[in-house]
Formats: sequence, C-alpha cells, structure tokens
Amino acid sequence: MKSIKNKFFSSLVLIIFIFTTSGNNSFSNTTFNDIQVITEEDSNTFQGPYNKNGFYHFKEALAFKESGGRYSIVNTFGYLGKYQFCKGTLLRFDIVDTKAFLESPDLQEKAFIAYCKVNKWILRKDIKRSVGKKINGIVITESGILAAAHLAGAGNIKKFLRSKGVFRFEDGYGTTIEQYMYMFRGYDTSNIEKDRLPKLG
Repeated sequence: MKSIKNKFFSSLVLIIFIFTTSGNNSFSNTTFNDIQVITEEDSNTFQGPYNKNGFYHFKEALAFKESGGRYSIVNTFGYLGKYQFCKGTLLRFDIVDTKAFLESPDLQEKAFIAYCKVNKWILRKDIKRSVGKKINGIVITESGILAAAHLAGAGNIKKFLRSKGVFRFEDGYGTTIEQYMYMFRGYDTSNIEKDRLPKLG
C-alpha cells in the first residue's frame, strides 16, 4: 500500500513539474484554447500557421509549404528563397544576382506578387472558364490555380485544366498540381490584378 502511495505521489510531482516548468516543452506560453483540434474532414487539408483566407495568408501559407517561410534557403534543385523561385523565372523580372535576391526579403515579396500577377494574366481565360468546376474531385478556385501555377508553371496549368485533369505533372519531390489545387483552394486572391508586364516597384 505504501509503495502504491509513493508511486502516486511521484507521478503527481512529475505532472506538476511538467505543467509549471518554463523549459522548452510544447506547452510553454500556450493555453488549451490555442490548441487546434483537427477533424477527420480537415485531415487532408494543408495545416499551417496561416489559416485565414486573405491574400496575405495565401502567400504565407504557400511560403510555409515551399520553404518553411525562410528567405535564405536554396533547395537541392537550386530553387531559391522563401517562395522557391527558379533562376529562369527570376530572369523574367530582370533579377540576375541570386545572392542579392536571397539577402533581400523585400525583393522576394515583390517578385512573388509580380509572378502572381503575370500568372493571373496568362491564365485569365482558364480562370474564367474553370473556377467553380470540379476536376478529379477538386473544386477549382482562382487561388488554387495561382498556387498550382507557382508550382508547375502557367503552361502546365493550362494543359491540366484544358485536359480536364488528364495531363499529369509532379515536381522533383513528387508534389502534384492536384495537391496544390486542393491545399490552396480557399483563399481570396481577387486583389491581385492580372498584368502581362508587372513592375517590381
């Protein structure tokens, strides 16, 4: 009986210690109201820290998926920065110095917005025709199209939409157009104007 009481007392002390310590445990500075409960319906949806639906949340969620939101990262295929641009895409905006690009958060943000504008212009007819329809079980949205264009390029998104999902694409890590269409389908990107020759300024 004494042994059971000792074990109970030891367990109680351990529990109190865990919840009162200020160390690096995951509950530090966190209330139970802050903990997100993921339902079965949500389990296939991208879970990141940016779950509202404005353009800011769209770009930050995409950046979180691409690079963990890190400006200075270069991946194993040579894609650069927070939004993982390839050098060819940066040349479209006359960005040649990749070192300076990696060191400039402001330039990376401007490049991302400019790329969204040009993709919206290239895909303007496809957006008009496709939004609201279902392809491979996914409801097509403008934000999903723009995110997928960032992944695969506007030309491949045209092929995907016009083939009604028969055209297949995946990047070097196995991510598909459908995955980005689904993950980023719920954002409002209406404030991004279509522009064939957007300026970075």
